[in-house]
Amino acid sequence: MNYKDIITIEPGKRGGKPCIRGMRITVYDVLDYLASGMTTEEILDDFPYLTEADIRACLAYAADKEKAQMVVYANETPIRSEPNAQASDPVGGSIS
Repeated sequence: MNYKDIITIEPGKRGGKPCIRGMRITVYDVLDYLASGMTTEEILDDFPYLTEADIRACLAYAADKEKAQMVVYANETPIRSEPNAQASDPVGGSIS
């Protein structure tokens, strides 16, 4: 799903958090509702201006951000540690 047509970010609205179609409801609001156990139907009943596509866009946005975060961590974490050029003993002298 291409959430980019649904999720908008405006610096002056909700502190620049990603919102749904320029409204004041954020992606995080919807994710919180889902995490608390609300069903899609319950969210749509409580917020009739939302659509099922809006909720799917929130999930797609969150999944995309999670994937991007995983790539950042993978690029920052060394696969194997570099060996020390010279070992030293606990007192501070070099071990030969």
